[in-house]
Amino acid sequence: MVTESSIAPRRRNTIERRERRQALGFITPAVLGLAVFTVLPVGLAIVMSLFDWPIFGKRAFVGFDNYVTLLTSSPDFWPALRNSAVFTLLYVPLNLVVALGLSLLLGPRIRGRAVFRVLFFIPVVTPIVASALIWRLVLQPDGLLNGMTVSLFGWELPNFLVDQNWAMLAVVAMSVWAGMGYNMLVLTAALEQVPTSVVEAAQIDGARGIRLVWQVIIPLISPAIFFAAVMTIISSMQVFAQPQLLTGGGPGTSTVPLVMFIYNTGFKFQDLGLAAAGAWILFVIIIGITALQFRAQKRWVHYEH
Repeated sequence: MVTESSIAPRRRNTIERRERRQALGFITPAVLGLAVFTVLPVGLAIVMSLFDWPIFGKRAFVGFDNYVTLLTSSPDFWPALRNSAVFTLLYVPLNLVVALGLSLLLGPRIRGRAVFRVLFFIPVVTPIVASALIWRLVLQPDGLLNGMTVSLFGWELPNFLVDQNWAMLAVVAMSVWAGMGYNMLVLTAALEQVPTSVVEAAQIDGARGIRLVWQVIIPLISPAIFFAAVMTIISSMQVFAQPQLLTGGGPGTSTVPLVMFIYNTGFKFQDLGLAAAGAWILFVIIIGITALQFRAQKRWVHYEH
């Protein structure tokens, strides 16, 4: 005789199996995408870095020779790494300072602050090709900036895009303009979580202006600043589109970062093995910098417990 007590476990098992199938159906596309577009390329890059791997032709196992070549005898690897380091050292502080300044300026007392936030965020979602075209039109000798300075002050500016002293600064300026909006939103969200009572108490104690920001607000939003710094450094070490579109890596190789060097090695010089080795060196550098950041956060990042 079938009783209610014997039917209940079967019903639960049926429901559990159905839920497992549904869960499997939901996660399968994500897992497949991760496997095809992340795990497989990473594994292939490891293999390729150990081979002499031309786009066309016979492949030969060379072990770690590609890494040795890059680190000891490549004439362009170290200059590209230096360019990436210079870009990062210029771009990251400027991005964070500008983003924090905008976040503080667009506080709750500013009317229409939502409109200003949207305006400052537009460059983030603007296609990088369009942004580069705009900046080329502004910075070239017959462009908007030089035309304004000549007409107003009689000054003729240098050709920023082909002058070795200015080309990297032009790339940094464009990158800050294109990327500061994201960090501005991150820091704005953190500022809105700062307790008003804490700020008011600090003001009563005499904290004003820079002192209030440095001693009170920045410690309170330090987790958001840390997140923004980590993500910004990672993106700056991977910069490619801005110098590629704005200066083409020139003049000479003065604005060729490491990712552009990897691209040129793989697709212009058709040495995919050497390019894969360069990509893995870049990966190790980024992991190392990120690990140092996480280790150093204990000294200045304050989490609420």
